[in-house]
Amino acid sequence: MTADQRLLLVHAHPDDESIGQGATMAKYVAEGRGVTLVTCTAGEMGEILVPALEHLAADQDDGLGPHRRGELEIAMKELGVTDHRFLGGFGHFRDSGMKWHEDGHAVPADEVHDNAFWNADLTDAADLLVEIIREVRPQVLVTYDQFGGYGHPDHIQAHRVAMYAAQLAAVPSYRLELGEPWEIAKIYWGAMSESRMRASLRALRDAGDTTTFEGMDPDGPLPHFITPDEHLSAVVDGTEYVERKLAAMAAHPSQITMDGPFFALSNSQGSQAWGTEFYRIAKGRPTDLNEDGLETDLFAGV
Repeated sequence: MTADQRLLLVHAHPDDESIGQGATMAKYVAEGRGVTLVTCTAGEMGEILVPALEHLAADQDDGLGPHRRGELEIAMKELGVTDHRFLGGFGHFRDSGMKWHEDGHAVPADEVHDNAFWNADLTDAADLLVEIIREVRPQVLVTYDQFGGYGHPDHIQAHRVAMYAAQLAAVPSYRLELGEPWEIAKIYWGAMSESRMRASLRALRDAGDTTTFEGMDPDGPLPHFITPDEHLSAVVDGTEYVERKLAAMAAHPSQITMDGPFFALSNSQGSQAWGTEFYRIAKGRPTDLNEDGLETDLFAGV
């Protein structure tokens, strides 16, 4: 990586990156900053939304992983990201799968594959990321919060691995065969603004749309992946790059449908819906705050 400023993102499955930080990634690439994406699994257990691809399911041909790898490659081209790796190499960790809890969040599936990411030894998985951190030497790391957004075990494990690897990578005496120690200056957890989500839901309902994000009341309780605004630390305005983000999302058709909630939200709210991405800071000090008390650049102060 030759860029002076370098961002590392750690995600669980293909498509997570485009939904969560696609606009930020495209913006920083366009500005000449280094962007590295690490994906922890190939999403082999994902729900298939395209009938013609149902034969790829884990209980049939079990070919969804390679297919989603191809989708991810297309998505990265849309965003301009040229440095993408699978943690430990493609297929090293398998998607753990999930099921829904009665409270509306994800929990581990009843049966988990032997090499599922959820079963990975934390130190072993972290060491694989330590080596990448020491090679790339990013100033900024982005991953999930401790609940993985909505409870998916692979998201939770990605959070644990990323946070632990960031600590280990900085230890001067730790496994020097993995590279020269490097301390990441700032760590962020991806977030979705509560006020923005309520406004978007209200606009959808006012327009007569009762099916998008069905069951979510703009004035009622919201799911776990929505973050109260007082917990937000940064916002990246990527509206100039929202079309690239939407193209990257559309590159994952096995998981995201054009008539699904993501695109319905975009059609209702325009570029603000998906072009503005929020973060919670987990390490470092917020710097250069805007009128709302938020950073506007994840690299501020580094």
